[in-house]
Amino acid sequence: MQLTKELMIIGIAGGSGAGKTTVARTIAERFGKANVAYLSQDWYYVDRSNLTVEEREKLNLDHPDAFDSQLLIAHLNQLRKGLPVEVPTYDYSIHTRTTKTLPLSPKSVVILEGILVLAIAELRSILDFKIFVDADPDIRLIRRLKRDIEERGSTFDKTVKRYLSTVKPMHEAFVEPSKRYADIIVPRGGENEIAIDLLADVVEHYAVHHSS
Repeated sequence: MQLTKELMIIGIAGGSGAGKTTVARTIAERFGKANVAYLSQDWYYVDRSNLTVEEREKLNLDHPDAFDSQLLIAHLNQLRKGLPVEVPTYDYSIHTRTTKTLPLSPKSVVILEGILVLAIAELRSILDFKIFVDADPDIRLIRRLKRDIEERGSTFDKTVKRYLSTVKPMHEAFVEPSKRYADIIVPRGGENEIAIDLLADVVEHYAVHHSS
């Protein structure tokens, strides 16, 4: 598919472990990698390198203020203008942004994925298509435990403590309410293959008309 007239920004939100990445990858595959630029809201955590590791471990990473939304918005606007950006990188093992950046070129479709993509009004306002990926809390918790322990160097106790102290209350305060802003809600998360396939069809149809 060739979409050349105007860049389209798709926002995919949902709770931690809901299956946002699975949905994002499905849509990206539908359009083809040559047409898609992928951004994760997690890359844009505020730089806290001035704090100690112990202090950073106590930070609430599930609140809107945890993200450098102004930088993310600036990058999205640059991409919309057809300009490349240098995206930040984040190291979960030390809970801070690194000094390394990665080049990202503008494509016909930008997919932005993150827990609070729809909860931040200024960010939400520049999205062309808004998706919320829903999943049962127990499934999200199991996936989070598996991911944080296997991929992010956490322990069972630390992951459970973070979930109870910040992840769960922030989900209830910010993530879940942002569902009402979605154009489409995908129930049962990344395992709902039928819904995801239908969603990809809808987004593809929208993109064709959006660029025409």
